[in-house]
Amino acid sequence: MDEKQSEPEDLKEPTGHVPQEKHPDDLSSDTKKAKPQKKQDLSDKTPVIKIQAWWRGTLVRRVLLHAALRAWVIQGWWRLILTKIMEKKRQSVLDAFQREQWAVVRVQSWIRMWRVRRRYCQVLRAVRIIQSHWRCHICTSRGVIKGHC
Repeated sequence: MDEKQSEPEDLKEPTGHVPQEKHPDDLSSDTKKAKPQKKQDLSDKTPVIKIQAWWRGTLVRRVLLHAALRAWVIQGWWRLILTKIMEKKRQSVLDAFQREQWAVVRVQSWIRMWRVRRRYCQVLRAVRIIQSHWRCHICTSRGVIKGHC
């Protein structure tokens, strides 16, 4: 029986009192009262929020680190490709220069050969003229002495 007596009176008997809706003035007073409680809840959650912020920061730093490493790998690959391209360009320029030099040397060789050959032909012609005149002179001088030619 003591248990029944300890129950609040509101629960024992129904009343015809219906709770009314609160007016905006009443709401503002409730929210003012609730703010200190929210601050207290925030102070209880502050370590949790700090841990969450730390974890999010760790994840962001990890993502940034991975992105930086990927960028570094791509940059290294691109530098390698650029060096290969530059080496091919250098080699092609060197080959073109070498072909040009060989062409110049070849033309110079042909011109030297032509000049030497021309000079040789001049000397050969002169030798033949001298030989023909000498033979003719020998023949005429022999004939005078020996009586025939």
